[in-house]
Amino acid sequence: MTASRHGMTSTWDRVWNEERRALKAAATAFAEREIIPGLAEWEEAGELPRSLTAAAAKAGMLSVGYPEEVGGDGGDLLDVCALQEGLMAAGASGGLMASLYTHGIAVPHMIAHGSPCLIDRFVRPTLAGELIGSLGITEPGGGSDVAGITTRAVRDGDHWVINGAKTFITSAVRGDYVVTACRTGEADVRGHDAISLIVVEKNTPGFSVSRALPKMGWHCSDTAELAYDDVRVPVENLVGTENQAFYYIAEQFVVERIALALMGYGHALRCLELAAAYACERETFGKPLTKNQVVRAKLVEMHRQVELARMYTLDVAARHVAGESVIAEACLAKQTAVDTAVAVSNEAVQLFGGAGYLRGTEVERHYRDARLLPIGGGATEVLTDLAARLLGYA
Repeated sequence: MTASRHGMTSTWDRVWNEERRALKAAATAFAEREIIPGLAEWEEAGELPRSLTAAAAKAGMLSVGYPEEVGGDGGDLLDVCALQEGLMAAGASGGLMASLYTHGIAVPHMIAHGSPCLIDRFVRPTLAGELIGSLGITEPGGGSDVAGITTRAVRDGDHWVINGAKTFITSAVRGDYVVTACRTGEADVRGHDAISLIVVEKNTPGFSVSRALPKMGWHCSDTAELAYDDVRVPVENLVGTENQAFYYIAEQFVVERIALALMGYGHALRCLELAAAYACERETFGKPLTKNQVVRAKLVEMHRQVELARMYTLDVAARHVAGESVIAEACLAKQTAVDTAVAVSNEAVQLFGGAGYLRGTEVERHYRDARLLPIGGGATEVLTDLAARLLGYA
């Protein structure tokens, strides 16, 4: 949606310079060329080919928003917004976005706090498309409770010995390493102050993928349970300072939640465009669907929700780039956008009728993929309670 098309100027339009417009257009062209032709096949296969990661890196689509000094292409969160909007405008799925860009949650902690050795070993090759990383936080039975992590790492000379399990880990099947959250404090210490991040490489003895997890949506995103059985990892694989990882993780939550909000309104915007085009073309009882007032009302309501979610999310992103603290606002932006994704994708399927219910149609895929968003990256209920505390309501 643009200002010229709708007669309005949003925050995004004010900050969207020519470079960002060009980046969005390039991302759309990349998706149309390299993603959409193979997407159905990858959805069936349950994972993306590594060649796509290499192609994205070669096209400059992988490392936008990361500092040049660690191997990135520079730019900020608003540039990432332009990139993600462009990809989803072409019809990229939520699972593809999550899996192709898993490094968005795997490398930021190393960039912010890791040693030069970790940056050279993991960050640079990841941003170059040579490695695929994952972030291992969630545990069986743990959900959003980061402070309740039970996977344990014990120092033994020049190594950490790790035991435990992780679940719902994106890109864990095809990934080359997992930045793993472990409890490293005293055995009886619980809570925020005894958690560390340690990089565990694939093929390390004792480390294994317990099973790949089939899902309702995000089909092309490989998701897995992981097992750590006396996994010995060099001490230099520790990210930053021992026992400080809870705070490192929390630092990145704002960007992660804004990214999920972007995905949310991206699904919704694409579903709106598909539904509007279909309603104009589809004839029932001798006239297009759009000749029915109830259909027009649905489309207007979908449009309203998308505009509000998009404008609010981009406003929060711009405020974050400007240096404001937007922890509560990021929670609210995520909820607004992902609720919009669920509602608008549902209405799109309804307007498509039986065609929307067929497996493999684009609106059906968006419908399935959108349903995860109120759960992943902090469930809506958890983030609402956090926002209540931050806003002084609790």
